[in-house]
Amino acid sequence: MSRVAAALATSRIRLAFSAASKSQVLDEAGRLFAAHEGWEPAYVTERLAARERVGSTGLGQGVAIPHARLQGLRRAVAAFIRLDSPVAFDAPDGKPVSDFLVLLVPEDAAEEHLQLLAEAAEMFNDRRFRDLLRRQSDAPGVQRAFAQWPAVAGAH
Repeated sequence: MSRVAAALATSRIRLAFSAASKSQVLDEAGRLFAAHEGWEPAYVTERLAARERVGSTGLGQGVAIPHARLQGLRRAVAAFIRLDSPVAFDAPDGKPVSDFLVLLVPEDAAEEHLQLLAEAAEMFNDRRFRDLLRRQSDAPGVQRAFAQWPAVAGAH
């Protein structure tokens, strides 16, 4: 199982979410982590927004990986949000974003943070994986798609 899949619980997968802006997506991420991890939504949202101010986490191809390191977090956690309509996210290809993998890692886990980001970027860089993920219509299906990595990519 991929590192990302291990960090992603179905309870933190939100599909067909309506958002009109980057800030609304980050607010929803804050709520998802607050509901299932006990964090204050505003704290999570602010940490994610602070990272976005450094530079966009948009990858291109309709995907972004907002991420932050949080003090007091014991293990990496992830959420996945799919929008019903994409929003501008300053992605390098200029295209709006509809799929968001949101990562939170412990503040002192720099290596784990980099490994998660690298794995997520590799996943989303693969068209087969993006297509598989976008065909999923429920949280268990999304979780399975992440869990199947890297077998999906290995099917070249």
